[in-house]
Amino acid sequence: MLDLKQIRENPDQIQELLNRRSASNEYDLAPILELDRQRRELEAMRTQLQARSNEIGKLYGQKIKSGGDPNSAEIKALKEEGNEVKAKLSNLEPQEKEIKAQIENLLLQLPNPPSESTPIGKDETDNVEIRRWGDEYIPQNPKIIPHWDIGEKLGILDTERAVKVAQARFVNLIGAGAALERALINFMLDRQIAAGYLEVMPPVLINSTSLQGTGQLPKFAEESFKCQDDDLWLAPTAEVPVTNLYRDEILDAAQLPIKHCAYTPCFRREAGSYGRDTRGLIRLHQFNKVELVKIVHPDTSEDEHQALVKDAEAILQALKLPYRVIELCTGDLGFGAAKCYDLEVWLPSAGTYREISSCSNFRDFQARRANIRFKEAGKKGTQFVHTLNGSGLAIGRTMAAILENYQQSDGTVKIPEVLQPYLKRETL
Repeated sequence: MLDLKQIRENPDQIQELLNRRSASNEYDLAPILELDRQRRELEAMRTQLQARSNEIGKLYGQKIKSGGDPNSAEIKALKEEGNEVKAKLSNLEPQEKEIKAQIENLLLQLPNPPSESTPIGKDETDNVEIRRWGDEYIPQNPKIIPHWDIGEKLGILDTERAVKVAQARFVNLIGAGAALERALINFMLDRQIAAGYLEVMPPVLINSTSLQGTGQLPKFAEESFKCQDDDLWLAPTAEVPVTNLYRDEILDAAQLPIKHCAYTPCFRREAGSYGRDTRGLIRLHQFNKVELVKIVHPDTSEDEHQALVKDAEAILQALKLPYRVIELCTGDLGFGAAKCYDLEVWLPSAGTYREISSCSNFRDFQARRANIRFKEAGKKGTQFVHTLNGSGLAIGRTMAAILENYQQSDGTVKIPEVLQPYLKRETL
């Protein structure tokens, strides 16, 4: 959520940053500024009326205390005026409440302004490639078949029965496929714990307040699955429950940075994406992911962001999967991110790189929505923390990359060396 005070004091600057996100200039601050003006006018009226009410009460009390006749014209006039002022105050309260609710609703619809250093662009074609890694590991076999075909041939992926049990865009992992999924989860968690992250296994059913705190609600309600009879949603990513562990808390600055890793199943409707990646493990309604979440001091958030990207990259490097790092431009930036790097893994069957992790710096955007603050010793007041997260990694997409990049000419798939101790085998 944006700071209303900053919008009021720097409207042109904030508007210009928001306009970088959309060529249609759909994020208009004018309604918020007008409502804020009305709210402050009402607030000034309430302050004046409250002061007059207090003054009347004091005068009334003094006259009664000094022996004045309650039925005198003067005292009756004071009482009548006091009642009128109280009536006006009671009428102002719902007006102020309504305007505040309108302002909050509009603020919740606004995305995070992009960082000044985020490349300006209209869509993903304007994203900037930062670096590549692992070109030497790109397979030269021209006959590599897609991961869904090799998976079915090996008997480790089944989509037909998954459709029978659920619907399209679900998958059954069978035998070595299920074992490979578990191995990847354990490997990623082990590596990130060794890198200093504290593991959390959070609830995967989460309430609306949590989704609003990290920015999924109200804007992206259609992307999530909601329970019919409860205020609970299936987690779209572990970012939501892990970040909200600290909602409405004031942390000690000495606790920062807080670094968590978490494995959860994730659930997304993928609304509006039908027809894209309908086969395989790239775009499913249910998938597993290991998430990295950081809650940090604002002064260190840029450095922590770079370190987060490196921690996600380390998994791909250990698996020897070719990838590249992309910095997202303003037109492709996620709703809550001020700055974001995507890691894209090489998929030989498609002859292209595909996203496998997004590493975002939200600055204080989520912290304001979730009211996560910290206090420094010897300083007055509190500050909002900065929050960051990134996939470390999406398990299904990692499996897809392994099934293609490690495909052998005899139809088997070699298991990456670092996973062999988990699986107790060398091939699938």
